[in-house]
Amino acid sequence: MARLLSLILLSFLSLLPPASAKFRGLSLTIVYDNNPFRSGLQTRWGFSCFIEGTERSILFDVGGESGVLLKNMAMLDIDPKAIDMVVLSHIHYDHIGALPGFLGENPDVTVYMPSSFPFSFKDAIDKAGAKAAGVGGPLQITTTVFSTGELGTWIKEQSLVIKTKKGLIVITGCAHPGIVNIVKKAKVMFDSSSKVYLVLGGFHLYGMNEWQINSGCVSSPDHY
Repeated sequence: MARLLSLILLSFLSLLPPASAKFRGLSLTIVYDNNPFRSGLQTRWGFSCFIEGTERSILFDVGGESGVLLKNMAMLDIDPKAIDMVVLSHIHYDHIGALPGFLGENPDVTVYMPSSFPFSFKDAIDKAGAKAAGVGGPLQITTTVFSTGELGTWIKEQSLVIKTKKGLIVITGCAHPGIVNIVKKAKVMFDSSSKVYLVLGGFHLYGMNEWQINSGCVSSPDHY
């Protein structure tokens, strides 16, 4: 996964504890990442974000190692059994590898994944006692949480969009389809003039040069 770029707005980082951001009842906590934000948390290549304060609590991606995920959750006082659903962005192991370990703690969840995931993966979820749900096009998951649906060509990936009074919050896994494409899709899902308040997650910018990043030319599809 590309380095997690901290666009969690500098004002948030100066006011809030590391690894979390809160929006009047909405709380986003980075549980799994390769960047150390808080002493004692284990870091690995991968990503997971815990979302609470919406209609149902959500774990977006689970990272690659269940031991790391569960230890970090314990340190952050996040009870696996308090999670209602899991949303997986794409098939790469550092975003889905910890799922069996998590389901061992809490199988009473619905796991939303791109429809392109192999049947064997969905079957394993069902056998663990959870419910597998494939996502093709845009999907409303809760009152305020939406999936962009599968985007991209080579690597199919979905992102989450949370609708808030301050604007849209877009959470990505790796952004293989291109971070600009994902944000454009999020805006089109509601209104092209919709304000995007926050974008966080993996941006996969390591293949881009400084000019491309500074000019916003980062909408290339998943060719890296």
